[in-house]
Amino acid sequence: MKKLLFVAAAILLLASCKQPQHYDTIIRNGMIYDGNGGEPYAADIAINADTIAFIGKIENAKANSEIDAHGMAIAPGFINMLSWANISLIQNGNSQSDIRQGVTLEVMGEGESMGPLNAVMKAQEQNGQGDIKYKVEWNSFGDYFNYMEKKGISCNLASFVGATTVREYVVGEDNRAPSPQELEHMKQLVDTAMQEGALGVGSSLIYPPAFFAKTDELVALCEVASKYGGSYISHMRSEGNQIFEAVRELIEIAKRAKVHAEIYHLKAAGKNNWNKMDSVIKMVEAARAQGLDITADMYTYPASATGLTACFPPSLQDGGFGKLWQRLQDPKIRKEMAKAMNTNTQDWENTYYQVGSPDKILLLSFKQDSLKKFTGKTLAEVAKIKGKSPEETAMDLIVEDSTRIGVSYFSMTEDNLKKEVVQPWVSFGSDEGSYSLEDSVFLKSNAHPRAYGTFVRVLGKYSRDEKLIPLQKAIYKLSKLPATNLKLQKRGELKVGNYADVVIFDPATVTDHATFVKPHQYATGVNYVFVNGTMVLNNGTHTGAKPGRFIKGPGYKKS
Repeated sequence: MKKLLFVAAAILLLASCKQPQHYDTIIRNGMIYDGNGGEPYAADIAINADTIAFIGKIENAKANSEIDAHGMAIAPGFINMLSWANISLIQNGNSQSDIRQGVTLEVMGEGESMGPLNAVMKAQEQNGQGDIKYKVEWNSFGDYFNYMEKKGISCNLASFVGATTVREYVVGEDNRAPSPQELEHMKQLVDTAMQEGALGVGSSLIYPPAFFAKTDELVALCEVASKYGGSYISHMRSEGNQIFEAVRELIEIAKRAKVHAEIYHLKAAGKNNWNKMDSVIKMVEAARAQGLDITADMYTYPASATGLTACFPPSLQDGGFGKLWQRLQDPKIRKEMAKAMNTNTQDWENTYYQVGSPDKILLLSFKQDSLKKFTGKTLAEVAKIKGKSPEETAMDLIVEDSTRIGVSYFSMTEDNLKKEVVQPWVSFGSDEGSYSLEDSVFLKSNAHPRAYGTFVRVLGKYSRDEKLIPLQKAIYKLSKLPATNLKLQKRGELKVGNYADVVIFDPATVTDHATFVKPHQYATGVNYVFVNGTMVLNNGTHTGAKPGRFIKGPGYKKS
């Protein structure tokens, strides 16, 4: 009898002992910043496959790998709301300059998207390449992202369909309105892109040919996106002299098309316009108070980066870059353009006049090897070397290089950056590529330092050092806020069942190092990054893993 009782007790004891839970990864001893902006808390996180499996105290469990995150913050992966990594990731999919800042999702589509492309656009894309050479192996919007997934990328990708791209596909680069039939064709292209996974419609209205699009045209395209729950995001028609009118246009488009609308890289450009930022913020807040969903993003630097061609009026660029190149060789037109460059016009965004001096225009990238010696010099310095006026020099360089030429314009003020950072409706975007320094092709040109520092400056400079926003709010603005604006499912928040896009960093040491003089320097302090549950950054070293996916918008329909 005693033997039977002993056996029964042993069976009960064994039954009461739970088998250890097994996970792929356990992250222990860190402080959880879940992305919602609330106070952090101590907990462990378990990951299985691509999903967050458990958050809490993990005791009776084993894992294939464990990370001790003592003294570190654990956050959702950060979202780059304005990425130009579409070409750099073709060259190298490791995305190191952004991964090392905790960015797990690159959002593209500022006016131009990688599709849809017709034969003429594909030829232009192929023939207009700079340092990075690649074969254009896609046609539609969705084709490009499927191509990138197959090629292999360390980060996730998402995109708006470009209003400029759709316009070029149907109308070309001329300054004219689309016919009713052409507008219907443009709307159909947006419809197709939305079903392929576009987040909405993106515009860049200071640049030709986007400049030629009127408000009604943009509303028509956004109404298609609205049907699928998409958004409108815009580099507005002006960030300077006509900024109030530009904000009103964005609000009008949001209201008429019934869409969420976002301002790309919120700024007031040009010293004469710096005092307008307070009013711009009030305009956005008034629209939000009326029930409109208006948001913005920004980069954390006082200088922009775009083409040297932004010094010229859009009329000079009617018909595309080829026509501009020809016109810049006409002495009469050159004389008129030199005068236009020094005019404080209300008709177009004159970036040359805005900066106030050619020594505030920094040359970043050239196509021709013979001109790369000027990389890192100002327009004023090159003009002195050439013995010509800055205006003539700008025109000569574009003709010689046969490209727009990448430059930085120092046209903003730090005081306004601080006002923008604290707004609860502002998220962040680099407006740059994502580079990997082991690949020498990226060292042939200078980048804007925002490629290497935009996001860690939020955590380090503005949160820790200047105490403008608490760390939990900074993380919210880097993760949950943009995910919510984009209507992404299971992203932007540390939550059981969500995809395991996870960043582990040291709040005390996270720092950017890139400067305008020496831009190619990685940020430090981000130690581990997971993308879809796969470790991409391991104790500060890139693993070479490429688990990135095409993150599709709300209108996606599986074919």
